[in-house]
Amino acid sequence: MRNFPKHYQHLLAMVFAVEEINKDPNMLLNMSLGFYIFNIDFMEVKAVASSMSLLSGKSPPVPNYNCRSEKEGELVAVVGDVSTALSTHSYPVLNLYNVPQISYGPFDLSLRDRVQLPSLYQFPRDSAALYQGIIRLLLHFGWVWVGLVVPDDIRGETFLRDMTQEMANSGLCVAFAEKIPEFPAVETFDTYFFFQRFTSTKVSIVFGDTYSLLRLAYRIFCNYIVGSILVTTSDWDITTLPFGPSHSYTYFGGGLSFSFHMDEIPGFKDFLRSVQPAKYPRDIFIQDVWSAIFECPYLSKDGTRKLSRCAQNDTLASRSLHVWDMNTSAQSHKVYAAVHAIAQALHEELSLRQEEESLEKAGSPPLHPWQLHLEAFISDWCLLSLQQLINSCLHPFLQSGQLERSIGKGETVKETMSTTRLDIFNYQSLFNGTKAQVKVGEFIFKSHDSQHLSLNNELIMWGERHNKAPSAVCGHSCPPGYIKRAIEKKPFCCYSCSPCPDGEIANETDMGHCIKCPEDHYSVKAGWQCLPKIPTFLSYEDTLGVVLVSVAISFSVLTALIWGLFIFYRHTPIVRANNTNLSYILLVSLMLCFLCPLLFIGQPSPATCALRQVFFAVVFSVAVSAILAKTFIVVVAFKATRPGKASQMRLVSRGSNAIVVLGSLIQGCICMVWLGTSPPFPDVDSQAEFGHLVLLCNEGSPAAFYCILGYLGFLALLSLMTAFVARRLPDTFNEAKMITFSMLVFCSVWVCFLPTYLSTKGRAMVAVESFAILASSAGLLGCIFLPKCYVILLRSDINSRKKLLGQAPSIRQTN
Repeated sequence: MRNFPKHYQHLLAMVFAVEEINKDPNMLLNMSLGFYIFNIDFMEVKAVASSMSLLSGKSPPVPNYNCRSEKEGELVAVVGDVSTALSTHSYPVLNLYNVPQISYGPFDLSLRDRVQLPSLYQFPRDSAALYQGIIRLLLHFGWVWVGLVVPDDIRGETFLRDMTQEMANSGLCVAFAEKIPEFPAVETFDTYFFFQRFTSTKVSIVFGDTYSLLRLAYRIFCNYIVGSILVTTSDWDITTLPFGPSHSYTYFGGGLSFSFHMDEIPGFKDFLRSVQPAKYPRDIFIQDVWSAIFECPYLSKDGTRKLSRCAQNDTLASRSLHVWDMNTSAQSHKVYAAVHAIAQALHEELSLRQEEESLEKAGSPPLHPWQLHLEAFISDWCLLSLQQLINSCLHPFLQSGQLERSIGKGETVKETMSTTRLDIFNYQSLFNGTKAQVKVGEFIFKSHDSQHLSLNNELIMWGERHNKAPSAVCGHSCPPGYIKRAIEKKPFCCYSCSPCPDGEIANETDMGHCIKCPEDHYSVKAGWQCLPKIPTFLSYEDTLGVVLVSVAISFSVLTALIWGLFIFYRHTPIVRANNTNLSYILLVSLMLCFLCPLLFIGQPSPATCALRQVFFAVVFSVAVSAILAKTFIVVVAFKATRPGKASQMRLVSRGSNAIVVLGSLIQGCICMVWLGTSPPFPDVDSQAEFGHLVLLCNEGSPAAFYCILGYLGFLALLSLMTAFVARRLPDTFNEAKMITFSMLVFCSVWVCFLPTYLSTKGRAMVAVESFAILASSAGLLGCIFLPKCYVILLRSDINSRKKLLGQAPSIRQTN
């Protein structure tokens, strides 16, 4: 053991346990325990030499000789060391004499082999609980990019393998994994390269004991400034490092340490309060420890060293926490438990031997198989020394779970083995300037499905370089509105941040995928919140709605005025030409066509949705049918001017009426089938406009809608072809040319309408169709009737029967 206060508590735990056992009249059958303490100073050579001194009873040792007096007693067992590596160096020597050795250092799976290492015992340790506790701590703080530092031995290799697997199962990544050679080692360790890797993350898990990682402490933290937070186990105790608590807390402050929970040893604090140099004058360590703890110098007199009076009567309880901790450390608890385990095993062995001797005197019954092993030892007394016999007989009791029972003293064995409790400590500076390990939480583990982490974040101090829990991620944290995207050829913990597309959000930090907003909501531009969409439609209050309504009413009024003008001049040749009734029908239908957009504007309802397309289709069919009838009359009227053709004019007049009725009737039948099978209905388009729910009319059957447009196109094309044929016929009031131009405008508008209509959404669709209706209606009105209005109002000289009859011979002559 080393001459440090924390290690000195281990020695006092052994003294307390021995005194407690010797005071118990029911233990050891009137025998008593004693002990020897050796300081091996973390050196393998001293560990082997001390083991030989224990066996021979003399220092320096005398191999193969027992130099102890009868008063000194026999060597029963060895407790040590705090490092499993040093325990393995002592083992070959102690095993020669079957001396049990109980290591109170970190549990090492490689030392569990009872065939290869029959005399070396360890306290049980649930590795699964430690792994899960560290994992839960990392997940609690969101530390996903973490380094691993382990000793370069089998124990470190096992931890590295198992911890890497557990981290991967929990979605955590290993930033780096470094194996540290034991100290002292060959000077080939590249400290600068390790420092570069160590600083690649803000959090590192350090596994191992103080001995196995001394190189890390000396070579790294004494030469570089490290801002990483360390997650360690209590086996690696920085408070015992030789460069003092102030320096160690500067390097390791803010770190978190896991320690297997140990209950306080009853009466141990009272015992510590009673410890003084005068009470243990044969203690070779207490003078140096007392001088260090109480900062009391030595007084030299006659070549001897003696503590000054200032420290002789002081108690350990009077010292501050960073100098001496009255709480029982985990290692001290193990030392206490090891002594009790040895005493209990020795007691059971002696009791069984006494029972065997009594049975031999009284005549014993047949032995059971489990007793044969002990009988073999007894029968060989003549071959074994007393020391060897006692040592050999202790092994069956130590192997039968004695360590488990001693470590769980005060609890049932079942509870101890089924539940593991880990205390979580924080290396921190207290307000009074002292440095200490402060308990900030605990982890209770029963199984992978039953575990609980309790942590008080407010108690944690993150050292001198952090004012809050650091972030340990491979990349910057993605704020709300952004999601993590994997980076090619990088671990899955490394990612970049990508914004969410429209309609999706990420309302938390570091989300892995975007959340789609409901249909009636939209995402804000920042991409972190969904807001309700605002219902909208092409209303009469909108600027576009006002313009369309104004244009529609204006053209409708203009059409009505032209109709009134034609009625007033109904007896003039220009009005009577090409059938007055057809002109009236065409004007009325155009006036209704101009009013059609009024049904398209405003909030859709079942009535307006069903009426708007039907009304538009029927009135336009009437208008185009009237134009077709007019072109038909132009052609027939020219031929009817010859003798004997007057009767044909009456037939043509009736035929033109039939064209209007038949053309309109067919369109009406198509509309009736449409309304009867799949009529238009009010609908909502949530995708057409950002942040809006567009209220519109669903056509129900797109095929029916395109059928009515196709039929209108057929009538228009037929009218265009007929008018084009009759455009050169000589007549004073020949409408064929005007009809040709009007149908060219009509067809051009609707040909352009189709691709535009299909490429627009929302309110724009309504506006496009309304514009097409107004433009095509205005084309028909302007090309057919404005020239006639010009003649009626401004060229009345050519609008007379005399002028018409004066040109008649030339017409007949031409024909």
